[in-house]
Amino acid sequence: MDRNPVIELRNVAVFHSTKPGSVKLKHRGEMVVSGVDLTVYEGEMVYFIGKVGSGKSSLIKTLYAEVPLVEGEGSIVGFNLRNMKRRDVSRLRRSIGIVFQDYQLLSDRDVFGNLHYVMKATGWKNEVDMRKRIEEVLAVVGLENKAFKMPFELSGGQQQRLAIARALVNKPRVILADEPTGNLDPWAAEEIMEVFRRIVEGGCSIVMSTHNVANIEQYPSRTIRFNRGKIEEIDINTVLGTAQ
Repeated sequence: MDRNPVIELRNVAVFHSTKPGSVKLKHRGEMVVSGVDLTVYEGEMVYFIGKVGSGKSSLIKTLYAEVPLVEGEGSIVGFNLRNMKRRDVSRLRRSIGIVFQDYQLLSDRDVFGNLHYVMKATGWKNEVDMRKRIEEVLAVVGLENKAFKMPFELSGGQQQRLAIARALVNKPRVILADEPTGNLDPWAAEEIMEVFRRIVEGGCSIVMSTHNVANIEQYPSRTIRFNRGKIEEIDINTVLGTAQ
């Protein structure tokens, strides 16, 4: 059965942003990657790998409209990134999930409160539906018994799992994860990868930038390497010398 694309990029150039929130200004920073052609399908896991500064994070920021798309054509979950208006950015971000390296949790609210706040801010109104959805996403990430813990009471891995739960509450078709295991020890990183595996099995796509090749070895999937201003799809086992 054919799968639907959730991300389509054609001949895209990726720029480092030099002005935060520069969508309206269409400002270009330094170009770091050019000629990007990429399609990501529903229910697919795609890794971005490459050296620091190679453009991985900048492309992810382009996908959630933090960095404007000014060359090439691109869309994500039906939003045209080339013609993105400021008023469309919030709609886009309600339609996808975003996971950062540094969690970005609300320190003055417990686990339940962090999720409830995001849901209220994105238009949820029915408290029964909200509580049901919070229970569902906490179960997915293995925090069902932590609803009333404060963020400082959670381990780093648990905080990142809460951040993933937050990304899931609006039932996105794709999650963009920028170095989500970068601050975690190997055991906690493995837990995050297991959560991602379950999410992908449920039909949501994940695009993840990472330096952690061990994660890719354990959870192999499509891998895109950023190198010298270009991208290429690679067989990670061949690169690592582990191919049979």
